[in-house]
Amino acid sequence: MAALRCGLDAAAWHVAAAWCADALGRDSSPEPSEPLPFDHRRAHKLYKALLGEFEGIIAGKHLLVVPSGPLTQLPFHVLLTEPATSADHRTAAWLPRHHALTILPSVSSLKALRRVAKPSAATKPMVGFGNPLLDGPDERYVEDARLARAYQRCPQPAASQHVPAATAQRAGVAPFTLRAQLADLAHLKAQVPLPQTADELCRVSASIGADVADIRLGARATETELKALSASGGLAQYRIVHFATHGALAGELAGASEPGLILTPPERATPEDDGYLSAAEIASLKLDADWVILSACNTAAGGASSAEALSGLARAFFYAQARALLASHWAVDSPATVKLITSAVGEMARDKDTGRAEALRRAMLALIDSGTSHEAHPATWAPFVVVGEGAAQARDRIAPAQ
Repeated sequence: MAALRCGLDAAAWHVAAAWCADALGRDSSPEPSEPLPFDHRRAHKLYKALLGEFEGIIAGKHLLVVPSGPLTQLPFHVLLTEPATSADHRTAAWLPRHHALTILPSVSSLKALRRVAKPSAATKPMVGFGNPLLDGPDERYVEDARLARAYQRCPQPAASQHVPAATAQRAGVAPFTLRAQLADLAHLKAQVPLPQTADELCRVSASIGADVADIRLGARATETELKALSASGGLAQYRIVHFATHGALAGELAGASEPGLILTPPERATPEDDGYLSAAEIASLKLDADWVILSACNTAAGGASSAEALSGLARAFFYAQARALLASHWAVDSPATVKLITSAVGEMARDKDTGRAEALRRAMLALIDSGTSHEAHPATWAPFVVVGEGAAQARDRIAPAQ
């Protein structure tokens, strides 16, 4: 498991470079421009151990996965159903070639979701929050910070503008501190700027016909704005709620145990707005969303060895009445994420019978088969998982599980 993660998450080499190199038979860490060394042989071996005996039973079916222990740290999409015949990722027999996959927090959770959740009554397509105004840790990020401040409104049409960034891959969150239960603003502002997320949100909203005014970027991507929208009942009017920002695990915060999302920091931290939307604050939101997209780092995985399949962050959105989440396992590649999410949402818009899990499967295969060589690497297309209810129709959501 850990060795496979070394081929997917660059952060693994920052934490345990010597271990990763030894496990993968390397003398050193990969260069920044070098693809991560994903082990096809291990991916097939793990598939055989987990699912090999059930191939006949699961053939062609949507898989509902309840992972535990170390399996919570790896998306099942990266398993190989057949031994690889070459190092070419495009020709590998990835599990999504045969199966859509949905992650569940427990065996009983699907039954609970289908019995309790009513079809969404929301009438608006999507609301988005992203491109928080951050400065970065040093002078390398001056240009990204400038780009973030220059792109705070979706153009008309939204797809006509693309924002390149000095850093193509979205970096993870640097550890920061809570003081008196409020985020340290200096630490928060020192996080890496994310101008690409503005492009992501605008392109996704354009693909589904959302109003550009419903995309909160930069100075509008705040706790104050989000909480006011929730309190007024406006947040519950959106079928899709999309966050494109940094996600923080509990272990990345000094002085607190709650994961959360980083939004634009205020001038002065208050209990209502300190720039850090914690799991407890998420749970108190009023949603009626069919799908919450968490295009952020580490929103699906827990940091501890005993982590459950969902982090506290993902569970908090279920408390807030989200039916399903699209959450990421590691720091995502922003340009590829734009393609992946836009493709998945577009699949659902074109065919109302296409569920979330199937839409994600098709989007992944499009990147593998038709994207660049970089996009065919599982580190690029595999971080996202559907968590919760992956089916399409309202009747599927409310029918009791057998």
